[in-house]
Amino acid sequence: MADRAKQLDQYAELIVRVGVNVQQGQEVFVIASIEIADLVRRVAAQAYAAGASNVHVDWSDEALTRLKYEKAADDVFSRFPEWETAKRNDFVARGAAFVSFSSPNPDLLKGIAPARIGNYQKAAGQGLAQFRRAIQSDKVSWTVVAAATKDWAVKVFPDSASDEEAVDKLWSAIFGAVRLDAADPVQAWAEHDANLHKKSDWLNENRFAKLHYRAPGTDLTIELPETHIWVAASSVSEAGVPFMANMPTEEVFTVPLKTGVSGYVSSTKPLSHGGNLIDGFKLTFENGRIVGVEAKQGEENLRQLVETDDGAHYLGEVALVPHESPISQSNVLFLNTLFDENASNHLAIGSGYAFNVEGGKKMTPEELAAAGVNSSVVHVDFMIGSAGMDIDGVRADGTVVPVFRKGNWAF
Repeated sequence: MADRAKQLDQYAELIVRVGVNVQQGQEVFVIASIEIADLVRRVAAQAYAAGASNVHVDWSDEALTRLKYEKAADDVFSRFPEWETAKRNDFVARGAAFVSFSSPNPDLLKGIAPARIGNYQKAAGQGLAQFRRAIQSDKVSWTVVAAATKDWAVKVFPDSASDEEAVDKLWSAIFGAVRLDAADPVQAWAEHDANLHKKSDWLNENRFAKLHYRAPGTDLTIELPETHIWVAASSVSEAGVPFMANMPTEEVFTVPLKTGVSGYVSSTKPLSHGGNLIDGFKLTFENGRIVGVEAKQGEENLRQLVETDDGAHYLGEVALVPHESPISQSNVLFLNTLFDENASNHLAIGSGYAFNVEGGKKMTPEELAAAGVNSSVVHVDFMIGSAGMDIDGVRADGTVVPVFRKGNWAF
């Protein structure tokens, strides 16, 4: 237990100093479940040690969330509190750093009417539109990290002898994925960041007009905006502060041309979304728009996601992750997109990131749309990579360059 406490302190320090890189006098906004209160307190302690002026925590409770979805009036799920909107926007205006903990129970809302889930996701997306734009344009520093909980752990490690053993295994997997077992985790992240940027630099130098994906169940072409930018690992806030938006991260990513996606693509890992699992699904595209939805599990939930708004019928992100990534090689299916997306090539339904086009951080929503960036109240990643996937980059002159072969980088 003493070793675990030490690891949690090291993890908290990594989140504060590498994840959001807290500055002297800065406020910190934390989003977390009450189940991980111990870790949140450690993060708060590290934030104050780094010079934070205030640490605010937005708590959630999965038991209450489930109860609300079971018992609350229908109209509750079609509105989002204005004070919640104002609170986040106020912290953004004051330049706060945002830490979001992902520790979901994949079955939390199993059996709940998909319409209830979809209605609230839409209402929350609309209510937090300004906040989402701030995050997606790197106006502030932000990071998404994970914490082990019992309900999540027993889904990932169902053969464990006890709940405690499952939680311990999940913590070990999380710590390995964020390089906490390195002799110097901060230096390990610096080296990892540099290696990922070598990949994004190569992609930016090639200026591919489109990518062509081929794999079992997939034949998809994705056009890229003329001014697209490939991004990797670290970002820089409006104040010039570097931060790590996702921990772990193994991806390089950009934005697709909204109307430039055609063909079909099949998922290769389950998607945990809205308290439900969606698995074995296939999406078909014409002129960028999703025109076909099939799923072996959770099809109604997937259709509800796609129908959230018009933008949810299009893609907002294309990300490249080798099959040989450390998370993939761990052979752990996390049932959590933060991890599973870093074990596999993936795409995202919904909004695109402003920083993925030249000058995008300062563009208006209308200017981003003109540049080919999709807008939506949702952004949901899903995994499509496998050891059988080949990807070609196609330049504007028609030159074809191998990017991925058999699931891994071809260069």
